[in-house]
Amino acid sequence: MNGTGRRVVATAALLLAGAYHVAIRPWHRRWGTIEDEARAPLPGDDLLPDATDQVTHAIEIDAPAEAIWPWLVQIGQGRGGFYSYDWLERAVGADIHNVDRIIPELQDLEEGDVVRLAPEDYPVSAPESAPEVARLDPERALVLRPPGDPPAWTWAFVLEPTDADTTRLLARTRSNPRRSSIARAIDSLFWEPAHFVMERKMLHGIKRRAERAERTAASSTI
Repeated sequence: MNGTGRRVVATAALLLAGAYHVAIRPWHRRWGTIEDEARAPLPGDDLLPDATDQVTHAIEIDAPAEAIWPWLVQIGQGRGGFYSYDWLERAVGADIHNVDRIIPELQDLEEGDVVRLAPEDYPVSAPESAPEVARLDPERALVLRPPGDPPAWTWAFVLEPTDADTTRLLARTRSNPRRSSIARAIDSLFWEPAHFVMERKMLHGIKRRAERAERTAASSTI
């Protein structure tokens, strides 16, 4: 490739990077949110008050909070899964298997319990692979955090009813990364989009399961 060709490629790469940073990245970091949801305080924010990075996703579910809550309570590796692309999670050794029903024996979650993201013997396992339940407000909020004080990150799931039969489900991650510019660039270009793709699928997975269960329950009463 001659000098002109290299300049064209470099210019195109810069334009693409600029478009991603200005338009695409802000969109996927607040996907699904409405009005001030991306900035409004949520349960668990106080666990990492000096967070410098915050991502909030949301989805509307045609089901009451009490019908959605059981699906949240049973998340985790070796539990109900994360309702995302479990085939992809298994491909990297995370051994995630999503369930399509409420499992009664997985409903007794308490603060301090561990909700694993990967098996205990995962080859690249780290303390962050075994976050604990930091907040548990039944039918309202479930907040996870890894060991350490302050935690490296928090991951909150919050239910906000809009009426008797409709609920907003918000998922928020907060962190305070202190990394090099190269590491931040990798986070921005790889880990953030990967998190978005997986969490978006998770929210849709919860929505589909909860709404299907509500339809089944309604039809059984007719």
